[in-house]
Amino acid sequence: MKKTIWKIWVIAIIALGAALLSSCDGGKGDEIVLNVYNWGEYISDGSEGSPDVNKMFEDYCKEQGLNVRVNYTTFDSNESMYNKLRSGAVSYDIVIPSDYMIERMVKEDMLEKIDVSKLTNYQYVYDNFKTLYGREYDAENVYFVPYFVGYVGVIYNTKYVSEEDAARQSWDLLWDEKYSGKILQFNNPRDAFGTVMYKNGVDVNTTDKAEWESALEELKSQKSLIQSYVMDEIFNKMKNESAYIAPYYAGDFISMYEENDDLAFYFPKEGTNVFLDGMCIPKGSENKEIAQMYIDFMLSKEAATANAEMVYYATPNKLVNENPEYIEYMTSVHEDAMEYLDPRFEEGYVQTYYENLDDDTLQLMNTLWEELKIDTSAGVGIYIACGAVILVIAAIVIYRVVKKKKRMY
Repeated sequence: MKKTIWKIWVIAIIALGAALLSSCDGGKGDEIVLNVYNWGEYISDGSEGSPDVNKMFEDYCKEQGLNVRVNYTTFDSNESMYNKLRSGAVSYDIVIPSDYMIERMVKEDMLEKIDVSKLTNYQYVYDNFKTLYGREYDAENVYFVPYFVGYVGVIYNTKYVSEEDAARQSWDLLWDEKYSGKILQFNNPRDAFGTVMYKNGVDVNTTDKAEWESALEELKSQKSLIQSYVMDEIFNKMKNESAYIAPYYAGDFISMYEENDDLAFYFPKEGTNVFLDGMCIPKGSENKEIAQMYIDFMLSKEAATANAEMVYYATPNKLVNENPEYIEYMTSVHEDAMEYLDPRFEEGYVQTYYENLDDDTLQLMNTLWEELKIDTSAGVGIYIACGAVILVIAAIVIYRVVKKKKRMY
């Protein structure tokens, strides 16, 4: 009995000591972890001497008496982000998908409503971007706050692509056999199919099964010319000249150009995609109030400018876009930077947002994409290899059976 009482006292003393130590550790026990999920290379993160906006936000929270740590991770496509979030295996407080994926997530009840009345910097976002030009799925301005805007075009290397070919200003450069093995393609279905549909004058939001199947056949015909399907990998491939031609986003072209000034860019004459990425709060967020603080902080002049100067995408934020110092900086990186970021297309030029596809069309697109990604040449090799293995195993079995029979005799 005495031993038992002694043990209880020892445990109590240890617990009390741990509690005292916890209270003296600078408040780490009260730490709030804000989980942020964003595109790769899509924020000012302290690299190359840039401001670290996540650290800036943490410091801002300390001034408010909050001990917040930003746990920042990245994805490389809307689809991979969606699949991870949909699986339920992870929980995030902030995600930054593109317009059509936001629409899908709203439809599937995956997003919390944002109280924009609490965002002091929301007033500086251009009105036309707040609802994506009046799209019905967020007419109340409650499911996303604009982060960046961009356009898709073709990046090419002037050392290897002839002036004549580049002058066509067409998507068909991605199908030019002269550059076989040096062409890249998007590694996500929406953008990859988009390159074909724009090239052929087809509505990228079509629900016509035949048009999707026709686009698949053209992507299959392109496959033998493709070096690889890429997302973030494009940066190294284009900068180090292992590839010469690629479809990608205008803002990323400027980033690549900064390290290789032989790169050039154009918006294809047939039309292109304009997109908007928005800051959203997923359902299940454990820190909604802090998430709203984070969104508002990203709209502040200091953070928004740091991000725009690091990422090189068009900003929907007046505090940045109308700042002469920002314009001067971007022009110093590339003389036509502002024209690429905020192009003024001629009347009639096709520029469209991707819309969320209906369930049948979405399933069709994903099925066709999987069909495309099956490497037929590798598949044949696998079948041959499997056949060879089976023949070897069969030969060994037959040999052992014959040998065993010989021993019996």
